[in-house]
Amino acid sequence: MQRLTIAGRLIITALIVAAIFFAFRYFGGSDALRKLSPEQTTESATMPRTDDQTSDASNPPAAPESVASDNGSSSSDAPANSGSRPAFTFTPPAPQNGKLKGVVELGASGFNSFIVKIDDQKHWSLEKAEFGNSLVMENMATDTDIRAGLKNYIGKMLDYGVNGRDIQFVVSSGATKAEGTQKITRALKSLNYVVNAVTPEQEGSLGLRAVLPAEYANNAFVVDMGSGNTKISWMENGQIKAIETYGAKYFQNNTSDATVYDEVKAKAKQIPVDRRKTCFIIGGVPFELAKAVRNGKERYTILNAPSGYNLENAKSKAGLNIYKAVADATGTSTFVFDWDANFTIGYLLTLK
Repeated sequence: MQRLTIAGRLIITALIVAAIFFAFRYFGGSDALRKLSPEQTTESATMPRTDDQTSDASNPPAAPESVASDNGSSSSDAPANSGSRPAFTFTPPAPQNGKLKGVVELGASGFNSFIVKIDDQKHWSLEKAEFGNSLVMENMATDTDIRAGLKNYIGKMLDYGVNGRDIQFVVSSGATKAEGTQKITRALKSLNYVVNAVTPEQEGSLGLRAVLPAEYANNAFVVDMGSGNTKISWMENGQIKAIETYGAKYFQNNTSDATVYDEVKAKAKQIPVDRRKTCFIIGGVPFELAKAVRNGKERYTILNAPSGYNLENAKSKAGLNIYKAVADATGTSTFVFDWDANFTIGYLLTLK
């Protein structure tokens, strides 16, 4: 090659390139290119999806196994902590031509606020919620600071479209004696708002109104587990029965787990046997338990059995002790957390 002229080298190179080209076409052309290119992958069926994505109609995801409901849904004996989560298939009726109303719960651990739409038939839907807002409760020392904070807080509800006359304030039974709550109550009254304090029995009754679907009135009960107390309620002879027991912060009073377990279990045994098929449960600790197993944005989440949780937080462990006592007393295996309900919404349902 070194003795060849430049022209000769170019001719030989051209012949080699031409030979490769014709051989490539003869042995497969574009197929060969595909064989040489990196292999393409398809999206995994287990990849997370955004809310507006839908599954491929030709290969839909497997439907979750569901639990029995009064309207004939199928049931599954699969454990709640298995790979296929059970689903609670009940859908509450939507309000027709409803009106926006707002309510704020002054609780032992802070503020919860709800904006709901309610129609004449007392059907309701949650439009907006804010949980655990403790800004006004904990960070404002003077009455002037509290009034300013409350005006801002109320202003957000007004901006959403709630009429000022349709904003209610309710003090939970576990927060009535708290110094911070009393300051806020005085500030609200100075702004011409009515603050409604409820007893534990009233709170349990209001919780049932918001949580228990009419379709389940004859075979279910309600547990509202708060920080200061727990309310257990059910329907009996057309009337709401409600009882109070320890709340999830009982450990702050050096009360033993065994003492709480025994009392809660004794109280829960008062629930009639025919009302123990299903429990609708709400409250701070049930929220944490449901959050760990929620499927997407479902309205109702079936909790794991108490033995299915391993908790470290003191309040959560205390709440789990209460949950276990109720489960052991009643034999109920289906505890349904309602992501939208709160006893203060039950208060709105009592208003005209």
